[in-house]
Amino acid sequence: MACLTIGLTGGIASGKSHVASAFIALGVPLLEADDVAREVVQPESPALAEIAASFGQDLLQADGSLNRRALREIVFADPAALKRLEAITHPAIRARVNAWRAARTEPYCIYSAAILIEAGMASLVDRVLVIDAPEAVQLRRLAARDGGSETLARQMLAAQASRDTRLARADDVIDNADEARTVAAQVQRLDRLYRWLAANAAPVA
Repeated sequence: MACLTIGLTGGIASGKSHVASAFIALGVPLLEADDVAREVVQPESPALAEIAASFGQDLLQADGSLNRRALREIVFADPAALKRLEAITHPAIRARVNAWRAARTEPYCIYSAAILIEAGMASLVDRVLVIDAPEAVQLRRLAARDGGSETLARQMLAAQASRDTRLARADDVIDNADEARTVAAQVQRLDRLYRWLAANAAPVA
């Protein structure tokens, strides 16, 4: 039986990586969706061949790997293109996540995915934990982190579920609006809750 699985999500630049690190420090196994997404499009993989056929061979770099930045700019500017990409990659991603869950022996584990809700991946987890931050904070962090244009940043936000949609689907929420504010206490509280749920086989949402 797969371990109790928490879906860690939040808008881009909401602070998911910081929260993920805090859970990992407590000994919680965590699978990052971006890592899975990279695995399933490795050179010579079936998914990468499909991407090249659908979006163009010029997305392949000299070493045969995917130019992820170029693909990201395409799909975040075109919702239909994003859906086409998801149709190619999601079956392989689901298989990888389910295999990882089944191999876990810890009380609970975390699958961290920025688009957990809008990509229909919430069915892979038992509870949804949303890292929450206002859009203005996300845009500021994106500009500082990626150095990209505000237009691209807004396109990336628009491609994800709205803040209200995420919060409506949340079982648990961590407030990360203030970059100077520690999330340690919030993470520790949830860690105790998840271990209790796992130990008592309590119903999960």
